[in-house]
Amino acid sequence: MFGCCGMNRFFGFDSLGSIGMIINLVITLLVFGGIIWLVIWAVRKVTASGRTNAVNSPFTMQESSPKIILGKRYARGEITREQYQQMLNDIQEK
Repeated sequence: MFGCCGMNRFFGFDSLGSIGMIINLVITLLVFGGIIWLVIWAVRKVTASGRTNAVNSPFTMQESSPKIILGKRYARGEITREQYQQMLNDIQEK
């Protein structure tokens, strides 16, 4: 199958001459490019998953401020204006 002519003969492009060599080169580059792209994608996926969990965690330093949490709850409509003001006063007294 591989014989004396290598991969050119394997893909069946040996009868096309120079065009067959170019087609073989393009296919080879596409295969290697795909493998490299897959490896880069996998590495980014693995490293990004660890980073996003830390950034989006509700327990980061910025998110842990009681005033910020209270403001977000008020903005989402989870608490009324009176509840917001009372809780804000309670926070400021401490």
